[in-house]
Amino acid sequence: MPGVKKIVTIYNGVAVVATSYWQAKQAAASLQVEWIKPEKLLSFSSDTGKKWFEDALNGPDLEDAHEEGEGAQGLEGAAKVISAQYWAPYLAHSTMEPLNCTVKIENEKCDVWVGCQSPGVAQGLAARISGLSKDDVTVHSTFLGGGFGRRVYSDYVAEACAIAVESGLAVQLIWSREDDTRHDYYRPASLASFKVGLDKDGNIQSWNVKRAGPNTMPYFLDQLVDGKAPGFMPDGLVDWLSKRGYGLFDGLSVDESSTEGLYEDYDAPHKHVQHVTVDPGLPVGFWRSVGHSFSGYFKESMMDEVAHDQAQDPIQYRLRHTKNNPNLNAALIVAEQKSGWGKTLANNHFHGVACHNSFQSSVVQVAEVSVQNNQIKVHKITCVVNCGFVVNPDIVEAQMKSGIIFALTAALYGEITLKNGEVQQSNFHDYAIMRMNQVPEIDVFIIPSDAPPTGVGEPGVPPVAAAVANAIFAATGKRLRSLPLSLS
Repeated sequence: MPGVKKIVTIYNGVAVVATSYWQAKQAAASLQVEWIKPEKLLSFSSDTGKKWFEDALNGPDLEDAHEEGEGAQGLEGAAKVISAQYWAPYLAHSTMEPLNCTVKIENEKCDVWVGCQSPGVAQGLAARISGLSKDDVTVHSTFLGGGFGRRVYSDYVAEACAIAVESGLAVQLIWSREDDTRHDYYRPASLASFKVGLDKDGNIQSWNVKRAGPNTMPYFLDQLVDGKAPGFMPDGLVDWLSKRGYGLFDGLSVDESSTEGLYEDYDAPHKHVQHVTVDPGLPVGFWRSVGHSFSGYFKESMMDEVAHDQAQDPIQYRLRHTKNNPNLNAALIVAEQKSGWGKTLANNHFHGVACHNSFQSSVVQVAEVSVQNNQIKVHKITCVVNCGFVVNPDIVEAQMKSGIIFALTAALYGEITLKNGEVQQSNFHDYAIMRMNQVPEIDVFIIPSDAPPTGVGEPGVPPVAAAVANAIFAATGKRLRSLPLSLS
């Protein structure tokens, strides 16, 4: 075909090298490729796969992740127990710029031009694949093009280097949007089951949660070892070491990112957190705010259910249970004032609140929502952040706003589904992102502090979905326990 220079097989597929991107894309589409597909993943489809998670939560393989007081036994003396179960699907990163990397190997030197979040790993992978030392590999870091955790993984760098080695040519690898959507390191799907025990006064005395889902750390360690292992180690040993994480976090230890944020924020004398690994084999990875991205929705939805069960104001009930969490408590008070909480809203608008600690920052968000003909409209988000000493308030505000928009996209539209192990979404027509005209008004308030500065890149994400879901409950009386949020 016109422009085609080489067709090569590499470790994970077939690559066409051509004069232009379009020529390469057209030629690649014409190839007949027979794939060896993983059996376990082939057996997983989203319409039936949730049962894998449910069965695991009811099975014998749960591991203890955290325990305080009497743990689960604290439920025995409860005056009332409230239970609920929540689901969050796989999510793609949808970076603004699809993955790409340029590699030139010449005169025993390797140059890599790439936007990535782990240039050291990229350098190590390029060295291992090219057979050169790390000193002979130069990584030229370009603008990121959107990361959100996706560009922590340098699989596309390894792929570009392998094509350059096999073809003997300098290459610019460009993934299409379809490649990017269907070959991500996805946010893990998760199922969480809560049992909250209350005393006779309606205070939480026992907080119990079980989470089922894949772990991110094994996939990260797999690539980290490949990129950081010393050059003198044989490839077979490196490959063996890189795969040890899968077994480590499936029966021997609990990946902290699988349970973070599920239990830390609220006062309760007895807490018990359990985890069970359910992994069909779809690669998963860090997604903006990592485990907090789903635990914020789970935990804050559950807290709202408890408050409403007790006929308590949701902010006041949270204030009662954050006496040992002064930063979150202070942010709740400010959010109550700034959002107009408790006042009657016009045009059948309703408020929902959620708060969450992540990356040592406390964030409270109040969502103003309306529902008409089962259509959810988010009109405003009031965000209060307590992140220590602030050097540049504009940066904090920008990070909060971008995190809120990113999280609203996931809350209202985001869902990666599989059929016989294959990702069904491919582009923005079936994996939607929030458009400009859908973005609500956003107010950000920063609590003044002389404490050491804490994170702002991630903490804007976790409370969003729950704040919106809790507002929908206020508007309709319907509790949405699955993402993305939908009344249809």
